[in-house]
Amino acid sequence: MTQTLNELELKGRAAKQAAKQLAHVSTALKDQAINLIADQLIERQEEILRANAADRQQSEQSGLGAAMLDRLLLSPARIAGMASDVRVVAKLADPVGEMLDMRTLPNGLQIGRRRVPLGVIAAIYESRPNVTVDIAVLCLKSGNAAILRGGKEAAHSNAALARIIADACTTAGLPAGSVQLIESPDRALVGQLLKMKDTIDLVIPRGGADLISYVRDNATMAVVTGGIGVCHTYVDSTADLEKARDIVHNAKTRRPTICNALDTLLVHRSVAPRFLPMIAQSWGQAGVEMRCDPAAEQILRGDSAGAPTAGAATRAATEADWGKEFLALVAAVKVVDSLDEALDHIARYGSGHSEAIVTEDYAAALRFLDEADAAAVYVNASTQFTDGAQFGLGAEVGISTQKLHARGPMGLRELTTYKWIILGSGQTRPV
Repeated sequence: MTQTLNELELKGRAAKQAAKQLAHVSTALKDQAINLIADQLIERQEEILRANAADRQQSEQSGLGAAMLDRLLLSPARIAGMASDVRVVAKLADPVGEMLDMRTLPNGLQIGRRRVPLGVIAAIYESRPNVTVDIAVLCLKSGNAAILRGGKEAAHSNAALARIIADACTTAGLPAGSVQLIESPDRALVGQLLKMKDTIDLVIPRGGADLISYVRDNATMAVVTGGIGVCHTYVDSTADLEKARDIVHNAKTRRPTICNALDTLLVHRSVAPRFLPMIAQSWGQAGVEMRCDPAAEQILRGDSAGAPTAGAATRAATEADWGKEFLALVAAVKVVDSLDEALDHIARYGSGHSEAIVTEDYAAALRFLDEADAAAVYVNASTQFTDGAQFGLGAEVGISTQKLHARGPMGLRELTTYKWIILGSGQTRPV
């Protein structure tokens, strides 16, 4: 135990020292390191794939579920995508040093805000090894040091990626301790990390509800939580049904194991008899199970002659299916009488992640944008776009479903704060 905690304390001190230097490193030097990371991801691809294969073999033997195995998987295509996202981050504007709201007061003082790094950012995450790279490069570009704690199921993959990142930082001349991975699997380590408020300025948990709750309840420093995505798509009475079918199908099936995948489909009663068989046929080809309320079940059970509608497997929904993040080819389905009912359902069961409406009614679209309380609200588009890279951020350290200090995909600016800058010429405050 002492050896484990000493490892964390030593890396914490190194991160604190690195953060002081990173805050003043030039944009050119940071970009050089980030581009080197992208290059090395491709050049050392075989090293990464071997490590990932070892993780997947161990995880399969331990009975890890299909959703988590999919999150764990790395392939040449996914590595190429990671490298591409890293290069995008290098091309983004550096937020550090940006001046905000500079103005001159009546007394002659010039006052404004300057964007500065947060300091040391800790991330605790599960399964997805690409998170190691995403958080590392965003922290580097925003001038923050990073302490990373991945899950045991991705231990080999994370270690390989962390070596590549550290080597690139060293080659570029960034300070030692800029990005560090805690490799020990000791669970006591997380509790210790959450007490290091004098070292760590922000902690970001990414994973299941239990991990996020534990971090939120035990951290002594600021926490940004999110990632639990109970996402709805509402098909309105005026929707173009072919467009709606494509959007809903994509939102559920493109990657069902990610937090922005559709979990509940809401359909207006006036279009449900036409739309539900359409989406059932589409989803049936993808292997989606539909958990239906009585109205949806009745529509899909059969036509007027009693013949069953071809398509996805169906079963009756239970109360537990509303507000559930499935992370699988399963969707809850409910027929609603109005936009009001759809919004009420979302308000009751949503997690504040991503919500969508499919409609040709401009007023309904605006109302949905105004009243759906979520980090990302869509009109006529798939919720699978809620992603830092898709939003033009290059990557993300997480998706915040809280309202302070950031909301939605967190990129470079969300990893900074500001300080007030005041320039005087001898002013003193009157007594």
